[in-house]
Amino acid sequence: MAADVFDQLVALLNESKAKFRVIEHEAEGRSEAISVIRGNRPDQAAKAMVLDVRGGGAGKRHVLAILPGNRKLDFSAVAKLFEARKCGFASPDTAQELTGCVMGSVPPFSLNPALSIVVEEDLLSNDTLFFNAGRLDRSMELDTKDWLAVAQPRIARIAA
Repeated sequence: MAADVFDQLVALLNESKAKFRVIEHEAEGRSEAISVIRGNRPDQAAKAMVLDVRGGGAGKRHVLAILPGNRKLDFSAVAKLFEARKCGFASPDTAQELTGCVMGSVPPFSLNPALSIVVEEDLLSNDTLFFNAGRLDRSMELDTKDWLAVAQPRIARIAA
C-alpha cells in the first residue's frame, strides 16, 4: 500500500504542476538520520505525525501535524487549536490505516478526508521542503508554495 501512496503523490503533484524532485535513498524514517542522507537541514524536513484529538464538541478526530524535523510537538497547542480536551499520538495501526504508510514514511499530505492537516508556521520560512514520500526509501524535495497550494493546511504555532 505504501508504494500506492508514493504513486498517488507523484500523480497529485504532476497534476498540480508542482515543482518537485524525487530522491531515492536507503530506507530510513528517523528525522535526523534522513536529513543527513538527503543533505538537507533538519528544519527543512516536514515531519508528519498522526494525532488523536479528543473531547470538546466534535468528539474524537484525527489530525496530521506537520513540524520541522528538528522540533517537537506541543500537544496542548494542538488540543486548544481544535477546541479539544486532549491530544496524543494515534496508535501505529490507526496511523497506518489513515495514511496507508508505515511510521516514518508519512508524507505531509492527507490523501484521506478523515485526516485534517495543521502545520507549524515556522516550517513555511523554507523555500523548499523535504519529506519521506510514502516509502522509507523515497523522499521528495518540493517547493513550499506548491506544498501549501496542494495540501491546504491549517497554519498555526504547534511546536514546543
